[in-house]
Amino acid sequence: MSPFLELTKISEITRQLPQAMQDKGFEIRILMPRFGNINERRNRLHEVIRLSGMNIIINDNDNPLIIKVASIPSARMQVYFLDNEEYFQRKHVFNDKDGKFYADNDERMIFFCKGALETVKKLGWAPDIVHCHGWMSALVPAYIKNTYKDDPTFKHSKIVYSIYENDFTEKLDDDFARKAVMSDMTEAHTDVYKPGTNAALYAGAIQYSDGIVLASENIDADVLNNVKNSQKSVLEFNSTSDFENYYNFYDEITNEELVNVA
Repeated sequence: MSPFLELTKISEITRQLPQAMQDKGFEIRILMPRFGNINERRNRLHEVIRLSGMNIIINDNDNPLIIKVASIPSARMQVYFLDNEEYFQRKHVFNDKDGKFYADNDERMIFFCKGALETVKKLGWAPDIVHCHGWMSALVPAYIKNTYKDDPTFKHSKIVYSIYENDFTEKLDDDFARKAVMSDMTEAHTDVYKPGTNAALYAGAIQYSDGIVLASENIDADVLNNVKNSQKSVLEFNSTSDFENYYNFYDEITNEELVNVA
């Protein structure tokens, strides 16, 4: 998210869209990983003690979750950063200095998705809309629709997922789908993610989301076909330049259930 880390197009959208929705009267919470190349001093990050202290279990290992926060004064917005020494305190984001895809990117993703949901619970804030961006958040829809489906924090939440062009051509760890399983889930729930490719992560997110945003012009043809076959509500790319369309899309998603009942 700009101005903290400007890696891809996502950084611009996740900076501009929340502010546009806040200006419309939405109450916003923003969560992102605290990647190691985010300058804590310059961006004035500080730890939130009351939110830190949780452990996120991955592959039977406890991983401490540290929550830090920074403000964007011009937008009156706070951003929560999910940190862990082993997973995020590195000089690079998804590839090492030689360009090699980190072998534990699957666990870093699982940590972020689980940690984000547990952080929102600890905030005591029940979102009407959970808007996820890109592959790093692709497990959030599956977790909300399964593990958290009866949790008071998320039981009424609608999930919107933004798809971008493929960010990586590698594969996540072969054991990724098994490691991703949470309580009240089996490997059948994560089977769609099992290939570990960028397209497979998108396929899983599409399956479990309520609405899809096509956030790039150059999206993989198989992914687009998957979106079409899903019969989910879609915000087309040619409509994403106007944030008013997002507002209307959120309204459509949250009112779908009422329309179906009527």
